[in-house]
Amino acid sequence: MGAGRSTSPASTGGGLPGARGRLPGGGFLLASVARGLCLDRAQEGAGVYGDRSDAASADARARGRPGHDAKPAPGEAAPVYAALDLGTNNCRLLVARPAAGGFQVIDAFSRIVRLGEGIGRSGQLAEGAMARTIDALRVCAAKMRRRATTRSRCVATGACRIAANGGAFLERAAREGGVALEIIDGEEEARLAVAGASGLFDFDHRYVLIFDIGGASVELTWLALTPGGGVEIIDSTSLACGVATLAERYDGVEADGRAFTSMAGEVGPLLDRFEAANRIRPVIDRAKVQLLGTSGTTTTLAGIHLGLARYDRAQVDGIRIARPDLIDVVGRVRTMDRNRLAQHGCIGPQRADWVLPGAAILQAIMDCWPCAALTVADRGIRDGILRQLIERDGAGRPRAS
Repeated sequence: MGAGRSTSPASTGGGLPGARGRLPGGGFLLASVARGLCLDRAQEGAGVYGDRSDAASADARARGRPGHDAKPAPGEAAPVYAALDLGTNNCRLLVARPAAGGFQVIDAFSRIVRLGEGIGRSGQLAEGAMARTIDALRVCAAKMRRRATTRSRCVATGACRIAANGGAFLERAAREGGVALEIIDGEEEARLAVAGASGLFDFDHRYVLIFDIGGASVELTWLALTPGGGVEIIDSTSLACGVATLAERYDGVEADGRAFTSMAGEVGPLLDRFEAANRIRPVIDRAKVQLLGTSGTTTTLAGIHLGLARYDRAQVDGIRIARPDLIDVVGRVRTMDRNRLAQHGCIGPQRADWVLPGAAILQAIMDCWPCAALTVADRGIRDGILRQLIERDGAGRPRAS
């Protein structure tokens, strides 16, 4: 049976065999970790705003798939790992313990901070955006302390990467927010996204094309899969366009149909360069490519496609949406004005400005690479970080009794 659920009877999935493939940069992606992921977060839906509460985290654990904690040696405390991803729009944290073949989330946090607000015009992180973000980082730091985190990795992506004052902000984040952030490049971001989404790879296909539509950039990764379960990154790139920067340039969601077409047209040539370098379309014609989206755009549109009154990760993560259904949901979103977008339970007022730009980017991706279906992943960089940390320590492997 496949790794993903299907919304189309014709769609099929594929499991992840117990093998491993080498990723660029020297890291191994353990398929046993990918296969046995014990992750069930509370709803981090597009309609949920503000902080994730401890009650929500407890609910996530209660709903989680049973897993066996990796037992520490006598006299040792069980290690606790934390992964923080600070993007252009969101600040997200996961805290987890190792479990057999993966990890089990014990705490989480997600807040919309809009760190990249105005960056498309000024090239700088704005004072108000930095203050909002530092408030969120303080909450994250407190959670990591309370959970007695033994190892962590906290990364910053799009906005900090392109802002002229990104480095200065990191110093302030450490001083005032209590979190030591590192800015990662597009290659490392792609590597972590691959590790995070690997549990959804369909080995009935020969290749996977992964995209992540962010606030200030779009990450593309082209992977080869081998019958034995190997994973090889062939190419990856970071495109200088995102939902926040497009929204600013085209005045947000009040764009008419011509503006939507212009946004998609702006992204198209960037995708064409990646296509020219890798010749993906001929492989798609032979039905050998799995298209996988890890972004908020894809999860939001999946929730709308499913008719959810409120976003539910359990129903969205891993589904496969057939191309005709994907075209339909993009078309429906294009007819919605800002009020309707803001009122939708899978979107909400804080994300309404980003939905049409995200849909335009997705439209460009579908035009460039007409795959039969899209696999939707509500998992990403944080999941990849946790797997990486646990694997390096060998903490996810059960100890001999």
